[in-house]
Amino acid sequence: MTEAPPSTAPRTPTGAPDALRDNTIGGVGESPTRPDATLKVTGEFAYASDLWMDDMLWGVTLRSPHPYARITGIEIGEALATAGVFAVLTHEDVPGDKTYGLEVADQPVLAIDVVRYQSEPVALVAADHPEVARQAAKKIVVHYDVLEPVTDARTALGHAAPHLHGDLAGDVTELSREAAPLHPQGNLVRHLKIRVGDMETGADDPDVVTVVGDYEVGMQDQAFLGPESGLAVPDGVGGVDLYVATQWLHVDQRQICTALGLRPDQVRLSLAGVGGAFGGREDLSMHVHGCLLALHTDKPVKMVYNREESFFGHVHRHPASMRYEHRATRDGKLVSVRAEIYLDGGAYASSTPAVVGNAGTMGLGPYVVPNIHVDCYGAYTNNPPCGAMRGFGSVQTAFAVEAQMDELADALGLDRVDLRIANAMEEGSPAPTGQIIDSAAPVAELLDRLRAMPLPQDLDPSDLRHLPGGVSNTTHGEGVRRGVGYAVAYKNVAFSEGFDDYSTARVRLEVVAGSPHATVHTAAAEVGQGLVTVEQQIVRTELGVDTVVIHPKDTQVGSGGSTSASRQTYVTGGAVQAASQRVRGLVLERAAQYLERPVDELRLDNGMITAAGVVLASLADVLGADAIEETVEWRHRTTEPIDPETGQGFAHVQYAFAAHRAVVDVDVDLGLVKVVELACTQDVGKAINPDAVVGQIQGGSTQGLGLALMEEIQISAGKIRNPSFTDYLIPTILDVPPMPIEVLEYADPNAPYGVRGVGEAPTISSGPAVLAAIRQACGVDLNRVPVRPEHITGT
Repeated sequence: MTEAPPSTAPRTPTGAPDALRDNTIGGVGESPTRPDATLKVTGEFAYASDLWMDDMLWGVTLRSPHPYARITGIEIGEALATAGVFAVLTHEDVPGDKTYGLEVADQPVLAIDVVRYQSEPVALVAADHPEVARQAAKKIVVHYDVLEPVTDARTALGHAAPHLHGDLAGDVTELSREAAPLHPQGNLVRHLKIRVGDMETGADDPDVVTVVGDYEVGMQDQAFLGPESGLAVPDGVGGVDLYVATQWLHVDQRQICTALGLRPDQVRLSLAGVGGAFGGREDLSMHVHGCLLALHTDKPVKMVYNREESFFGHVHRHPASMRYEHRATRDGKLVSVRAEIYLDGGAYASSTPAVVGNAGTMGLGPYVVPNIHVDCYGAYTNNPPCGAMRGFGSVQTAFAVEAQMDELADALGLDRVDLRIANAMEEGSPAPTGQIIDSAAPVAELLDRLRAMPLPQDLDPSDLRHLPGGVSNTTHGEGVRRGVGYAVAYKNVAFSEGFDDYSTARVRLEVVAGSPHATVHTAAAEVGQGLVTVEQQIVRTELGVDTVVIHPKDTQVGSGGSTSASRQTYVTGGAVQAASQRVRGLVLERAAQYLERPVDELRLDNGMITAAGVVLASLADVLGADAIEETVEWRHRTTEPIDPETGQGFAHVQYAFAAHRAVVDVDVDLGLVKVVELACTQDVGKAINPDAVVGQIQGGSTQGLGLALMEEIQISAGKIRNPSFTDYLIPTILDVPPMPIEVLEYADPNAPYGVRGVGEAPTISSGPAVLAAIRQACGVDLNRVPVRPEHITGT
């Protein structure tokens, strides 16, 4: 893949002293080698599935074959009598609360009297060998009274649909669509409303053009390569240690404690090696199950899902159905947007309330719209549970919004990019929630820079690798048309709507064997995004030391929050910066006493105390055998819940902006697509690690491309039809095109170093750009993703 180097931005971030930034190797703004890089490349890195203890047992989960059914009985005797089996557990063995959940405690640890989705956990087995456990699980007899599943979000919100978390006989009382956001009623998880201005504006004006479209987005899987896994170890006195691949140690701990009826000091979590996440590890999987088995048997218990079980064992991206109505004047100014958005949350709430919040508040794209009417619904169904995935609600709506902008431009006879620029947000613009964008919003510049990038040359049709269909020899260039499409997107950074969003960092500075040595301890999960490197860079920059060790991630320090919402560099980075600055201040105070010099004259640089560039003492002279350690709980500025009737309020702390241009070749006869190039421009505020920034943009762009062209969990009557990488397709290296990338650095004055979240925004705009390019090439109004060959050919 190719990429342009990051651009030089006209704004400079603030935060670290320039001298430290200039003098510290591997500090902020550089791209040092990841501390885990060599181990991962050589295959020596220990992932959660590699965990092992002598005398450990293996845990296996028995799951429901039905999407919706009553449980009328469970027989475990034959399984329990199997040689090598140490335990068989059901819901009756859960000692604490029977249900848990991220935002709504609606999901049973083990099914009680009903199963609400295919593969819901029903029973657990622990045995001395994984195959013994699997065979024993097959001997458990569960008696089901199978019910008709509800598999459509709109149907679920209808008057006649059974309440999936209420009366199983079918409660036909009228659904309240005005439910409070986090208190589900009927099958409604959340209804978000935004009401701005007068929707009758321009309704009868002949100079106002209206475009209406219906759109659908399929269910996408995070498709991380490391399956769910962990090792639970009883401590012998009623507590348990859990080593697990996760995104949020402390929220996992809270839910586990509730289910086990234990105190937090009795349930200690440590982050095991994580093989990717993308939102799919924000919810519990084997966590409580492994701990239950370990406490019941008083032996270590390991649980590892296989690939099929992984597809059933974690949440997915919400499928969406949407209707949008855009109005604009003939010179291209948006007048109003009406949107109705339905998100299928599946059987349990997970993070659906927050996903609805994002889809609704950012569901109009990065455009200024004076009159707004948005209704966004999240619904319970008997489909697999849906929750967090990279882009978090904004991905789905971007497909609809960007297609609408293209349709509107065509209806007005305007250039598609020019129409976007004419309506683009900028600093000082109002968001749909009424809050003012109070830092850089370079939407127009991103589009201008993107359009100015050279287009790729036509590919050589004599080389089949360059054509749609590749070496399958389906074409030699006949029927192949090229298309170019643009899309732009924005995404909130960090948690929103009044959530108490913070992170904790503990930084320790000491002299070890004569050399300065810093340790940073946070509970923020490293899931592959490079946070461990960022933590090192910040400490090096603030303390001027080369050796920075990352303490293992665990719950022995305060919460780091979730590794999601593009928040960790911002929030945990802010905590590490603040803790480092406190340590530096204490060191310089001690040095001032030692040297009898004013503290404001002194600097800490490369393990030396200096003044005006002159070395006055070493850190060893000042500290001796002592260590300076500080712990900081750091918060970004406060957000607020939005008004439930108008959707107005300071909902989001920060926005990230990205734009994509896709170039595709389409065989219009066979419906085959080859993405020739996928260019991106993105504002990152400050590239803490420029190489990692480019990697995040490439990865996010690839996931957006995957959703546009191939990725979909196919559901039939509530059952997953393709739970494998044989049938669930993800982009390979042959599908990923060159990616020219231009990075802008417009500092956010409210953020540490001016940073802006990076990882999610490119996932949002990449897919719609690919869809736009395909539409231009084939001339078909595609309104569903992923796009299949039959959608293009009409067959």
